Amino acid sequence: MANLVNLEAVSKSYGVKPLLDGVSLGVAAGQRIGVVGLNGGGKTTLLEVLSGLAVPDSGRVSHVGGLRMAVVTQRTELPDGSSVGEVVLERYGAEHEWAADARVRSIVDGLGITAIGLETPTANLSGGERRRVSLAAALTGELDLVVLDEPTNHLDVEGVQWLADHLLTRRIAVVVVTHDRWFLDTVASVTWEVANGRVESYEGGYADWIFARAERARLAATAEDKRQNLARKELAWLRRGPQARSSKPRYRIDAAEALIADVPPPRDTVELMAFAKRRLGKTVLELEDTTYTVGDRTLLDHVTWRVGPGDRIGLVGVNGSGKTSLLKLLGGDVEGSTGRRIEGKTVALAHLRQELDDLPADLRVLQAIEQVAGRVVFGKQEMTASQLGEKLGFPQARQWTPVGDLSGGERRRLQLCRLLMAEPNVLLLDEPTNDLDIDTLQQLEDLLDGWPGTMIVVSHDRYLVERVCDTIVALFGDGRITHLPGGIEEYLRRRALAKEPAAAPGPTAAKTEAKKSAADLRAAQKDLGRLERKLDQLHSKEEKLHASLLEAATDPAKLMELNAQLKGVQAEIQDVEARWLETSELLE
Repeated sequence: MANLVNLEAVSKSYGVKPLLDGVSLGVAAGQRIGVVGLNGGGKTTLLEVLSGLAVPDSGRVSHVGGLRMAVVTQRTELPDGSSVGEVVLERYGAEHEWAADARVRSIVDGLGITAIGLETPTANLSGGERRRVSLAAALTGELDLVVLDEPTNHLDVEGVQWLADHLLTRRIAVVVVTHDRWFLDTVASVTWEVANGRVESYEGGYADWIFARAERARLAATAEDKRQNLARKELAWLRRGPQARSSKPRYRIDAAEALIADVPPPRDTVELMAFAKRRLGKTVLELEDTTYTVGDRTLLDHVTWRVGPGDRIGLVGVNGSGKTSLLKLLGGDVEGSTGRRIEGKTVALAHLRQELDDLPADLRVLQAIEQVAGRVVFGKQEMTASQLGEKLGFPQARQWTPVGDLSGGERRRLQLCRLLMAEPNVLLLDEPTNDLDIDTLQQLEDLLDGWPGTMIVVSHDRYLVERVCDTIVALFGDGRITHLPGGIEEYLRRRALAKEPAAAPGPTAAKTEAKKSAADLRAAQKDLGRLERKLDQLHSKEEKLHASLLEAATDPAKLMELNAQLKGVQAEIQDVEARWLETSELLE
């Protein structure tokens, strides 16, 4: 079957830098392609050439006859004087025409268009709302191919999952540039990496691409360099985490396990917690009997919440639920109408806001970082201002750029560099992944892995939240902060249940429900007993391994073997404890 789009020996340059150099590739019907690479490396250029928005300098781009294609770029241009409904539903006449189409209703609800309001003038929309309107307008059409540039920006965790599910069920061809790794791994069946003017193709999504990068590093590097390689650390987390993919061919799984055999866990939680307690003491941040309202909405209603030393908390909720407001309350930027905020005496707090703080425009990038400090220590890792800048996307040559000449994304990265150089022991991060490419995200996560302090993260990037946080809490709009032992999966389940219409049960249904509830409770109590016995066995095994480690102090080979067994047991304990917490909630 012919490709929908073909590129033959395509080259495209802006200035002296060739972004595409003799690229040949094609997009087949139903193929879902994720495009990755460094910022400024040519990803958007590839999309624009492929979709016909930009003309190549040389080579040929061909589209199959009658191709139905929609393109959503980061430049959102909506018709002057239009309303949201006119843009999204321009293919439909009366309301009953689109309301009768389940797919269109799903798009309108899933992308939050109903919340924006169909009658709202597009001139009144924020940047994020304009992006969602453009995306909805593209998806309502009958399509063979959709080309998307960073579609998950301005979507919350729930919206990102909806978009992934929608693209999977549509069975249309997709070419998408995204830095959202969960979305990439869920949607993409092929990954294109744009680098140095070339486009390399890999089968599968993010996990497969990481495997390929780690394998290349293994072949090219020395043993110690391999051990330090971030791609292998990332692969280790992917394979060991709850989202480890088991659908890959067995030989790929075996190869991945062999590649990460000597890679330690991303962080030593016990050691970091102990260090954090020494730095912070018992009291870090507390909200006591706090009520906070915005207009006529009560975001927090007499809430008491204590954040302790070493806590790594991910905060989720729909857009507008109050996540940013909660961070501002914790940071002391705003006050509640009741209650009080308590801050520990040793707290050194840093708050990465969505708004850009004032930066010294007269300095160069490196000077602006060194203005805060010359060196910084993250746990056991020490680095200079220049090294930190390089980790967060400022290579040596770029470090001498005047701050006033930086793009919005670069200014945000500089803000993050300056914040980390101050060596805080409490971090409040509001959407830290905005404008970061995947390589820079990996570097940031590597820094946070070894960061010994308290951290609260608000992010629509599900992958980052699951990777760097140990606890997930949510704002459901009920005025409370809800702990979620089951993490983001539990959050999405609860949100889905909340959307289902509640049917009033009759006498028979109520009786059945009571029986069902009693049966569920008995099953939960049985599971709880089984999990408690399992925990006793694992703790006993852990104690024996600690004793064996002491006895084998002079035998390095035996020590390594016992240490590996101990880490396996400790990981199993964490898993069983999480299941125990989830089960115990059913009995409350």
